[in-house]
Amino acid sequence: MVKYIIAKQLVGKKVVTSDGFDLGRFIDAEISEVSGKLINIMIEPNLDSSLAGRMKTEDGQIKVPANSITAVNDYIMVDRKGIVEA
Repeated sequence: MVKYIIAKQLVGKKVVTSDGFDLGRFIDAEISEVSGKLINIMIEPNLDSSLAGRMKTEDGQIKVPANSITAVNDYIMVDRKGIVEA
């Protein structure tokens, strides 16, 4: 069964990798205008995380593809294999 979540409920949730790295906090989502499907999530990086520091883009955020998200509950879990490090 698919669980639908309102994006507003995700803002501020901690984002962690499946192997335990804290990437930061969810701040925004990139949605396809054509299909309405989630493309990427945008994360405000955890400044204490070396992994998050390597993944920051020029605008200071981390972009994680939606297909890397493995779970959403008290936090958002992403598969580290599906994300690209800078």
